[in-house]
Amino acid sequence: MTKPRDKIAERRGFIRLRKPINITYTIAGQDKIHNVTAKDISADGIRFQTTDKNISEGNTIETKLDIPEVVNPVHAKGRIMWKKKLSLEDNAPFDIGVEFTEIEEDNKNTFLKFLCDLIYNLPEEMKNAKHKKN
Repeated sequence: MTKPRDKIAERRGFIRLRKPINITYTIAGQDKIHNVTAKDISADGIRFQTTDKNISEGNTIETKLDIPEVVNPVHAKGRIMWKKKLSLEDNAPFDIGVEFTEIEEDNKNTFLKFLCDLIYNLPEEMKNAKHKKN
């Protein structure tokens, strides 16, 4: 029997890794700098929460990703792919999905090493999570 989820095409090309990292972003054409924390990250995008009501699908943003144990932030440009309000309250935050469109050449190796390290250590984290539940 086919489950309903089996009929849904997976659009993600890369695994999402839940790693809180600090992000600074600006929306193209605006001067305001926003500081948020990533909810998850992958090789092609990032998800974060914001209360910024001026952010919209299709916006181009510039980000600085503060990778742990790295001196300089990773600079990346992206496009807002989706925006989802988390509740009906007026001041409720939005979940924002960003697709990276460009990562500065000098930062690509740093970013990819960070992701590879997360993936490499993922099985160990999963083992630890199982032991904590019991």
